[in-house]
Amino acid sequence: MTEAAVSVWQLRWRRLARDRVALGALSVLVLLYVLCFSAAWIELWLDVTGVDTDLMSRFDPIDARHWLGSDEAGRDEFTRILRGGQISLSIGLFAALGSSFVGTVIGAMAGYFRGRVDMVLMRFTDFMLAMPALPVLIILAAIDLTKLGFSQDFVRSGAAGYWRIVLIVTLLGWTTVARLVRAATLSLVEREFVLAARAQGASSLRILWVHVLPNAVTPIIVATTLRMGGVILTESALSFLGVGIQPPSTSWGSMLTNAQELMASNPLLAVYPGAAILLAVIAINFVGDGLQSAFDPRADPH
Repeated sequence: MTEAAVSVWQLRWRRLARDRVALGALSVLVLLYVLCFSAAWIELWLDVTGVDTDLMSRFDPIDARHWLGSDEAGRDEFTRILRGGQISLSIGLFAALGSSFVGTVIGAMAGYFRGRVDMVLMRFTDFMLAMPALPVLIILAAIDLTKLGFSQDFVRSGAAGYWRIVLIVTLLGWTTVARLVRAATLSLVEREFVLAARAQGASSLRILWVHVLPNAVTPIIVATTLRMGGVILTESALSFLGVGIQPPSTSWGSMLTNAQELMASNPLLAVYPGAAILLAVIAINFVGDGLQSAFDPRADPH
């Protein structure tokens, strides 16, 4: 069993290694994460700041210190892009993982128990799919958290906006994973190894955890990867509309919002975060496409 499992993953890795586009996109994505989460050290190295304002350095041109110039508040644009990437990329990762977890639980329960459980969970999934996503996101993101019992200090902090976006996107973005996991579970519950485990008295939780989900991991991994790009775009849209990440925190979407009034005089302040969003989403989608091809059982085994 172990040798077969290892050979399967080795086969998938060989397929992925042959996909130069996916490997190149993965390298770009890893580089983005490393640069963004090294922003504090880069600021020390360049002796600049992407956080504190310096009105004497407003709209400084590109030079050895300011690799992308400075913005309307005198903050270094390059390190500000990196700090915004910390928010956008981490929200994409956490919300995609959260959505996959919720979708996996619902899909596995629907596919394993079937009957009424399946009917109720899938009708709820259909209801979630039928809702207009962006208007619902805007409404939920605009809710006053102080009326829900949260303190003013927490609401005004960057953490409030960050975790609210993660939670909202997680709760509204699990439907695709749920359908994929349900389909995979339905095809697995009648397999011999599952029937044997049930005959030996294994609990439903153990069967799902040990026998079903490990064999349904392929659609989960692919869907999670592709979901990351959608989450980054969603967060950017909410921040651009003013109901996402709020100052003092920043994200690529909020940077686009700040650059709206400067399009005529300094259009590059909008080009930089827009290009960062485009690069990240394209890289994630290429990686997802590569994983989908590598994990496809119908693909060339060689």
